[in-house]
Amino acid sequence: MGDVTFLHPGFFWLFLLLPLAIGWYIWKRKKQTATLTISTLSGFKAAPSLLAKLKPVLFVLRLLALSAMIVALARPRTVDVSSKTKTTRGIDIVMAMDVSGSMLARDLKPNRLDALKDVAEEFVDNRPNDRIGLIVYAGESYTKTPVTSDKELVKSAIQSVEYDDSVLQDGTGIGVGLATAINRLKESKAKSRIIILLTDGVNNAGFIDPRTAADIAKEYGIKVYTIGIGTNGNAEFPYSRALNGRFVYRMMKVEIDEALMKDIAKKTDGKYFRATSNSKLKEIYEEINKLETTEINEMKFYNYDEKYRPWVLLALGLLLVEVIVRKTIYRSFI
Repeated sequence: MGDVTFLHPGFFWLFLLLPLAIGWYIWKRKKQTATLTISTLSGFKAAPSLLAKLKPVLFVLRLLALSAMIVALARPRTVDVSSKTKTTRGIDIVMAMDVSGSMLARDLKPNRLDALKDVAEEFVDNRPNDRIGLIVYAGESYTKTPVTSDKELVKSAIQSVEYDDSVLQDGTGIGVGLATAINRLKESKAKSRIIILLTDGVNNAGFIDPRTAADIAKEYGIKVYTIGIGTNGNAEFPYSRALNGRFVYRMMKVEIDEALMKDIAKKTDGKYFRATSNSKLKEIYEEINKLETTEINEMKFYNYDEKYRPWVLLALGLLLVEVIVRKTIYRSFI
């Protein structure tokens, strides 16, 4: 009965009356049969009959019937709970990833781009009720995945992101990246629309000024969270390719236009973060996840299966047996 609950468990206190009933039965037992006073019993010595020995069973049947009735009064039942959720305040999110060559720097492990992909994928898992899109940018930008509720599609797109100078012109076009993200959201009917814009450098490419793009985002009511990724000081950057096609690294100074990133966030009522390590990057995405919460109505449906009927039938059956035996076998029993 591990899954059984009781609607009125207070009735179990009635079990405390059973010991009193047993005591009363023992005290009154001798008075429940007829007695005859004679001078001597020497002529009546005989072993008690089996019926006499079994007569207390009648009382036991009555106690069992009362016990079953108490359980029935407590209303045992099982419950099957099902729930349905309805999102009342959806959020559309576009992640704008910098995929310039500097994202291969090794100050995050194994490099900035791979560290970002792992954290971004976990972020998607934590937003089951929102729609998410992905754009990538370097000197140019394009939409990797439009805003969608298909989380597996988004995660697959994130994992497929690679640095490829044959696809995108190298450089850091923060303005074009932000503008492309705005285009993905400007027609959205969601209650809340946000962009997570990540870069590791300074705006040195593209034909759109990042501050102008921020003004456009503000006009559309789109909030922009900006993230600067890169350690403080120097880091190993790829600066050329060897004959075998692999990158050659050297120590270079990390430069991030934090003033610009802070300005974009401030204009759009967002917030700027600096990710100097893998753990810090993860903490930033967790904080954004907490800042942008989705309101959900959860409806629970309870299906109760009442279990008191078998106990009532058991109690009635025991009482019926007790009455029949008392009125038949023990009817004229002394």
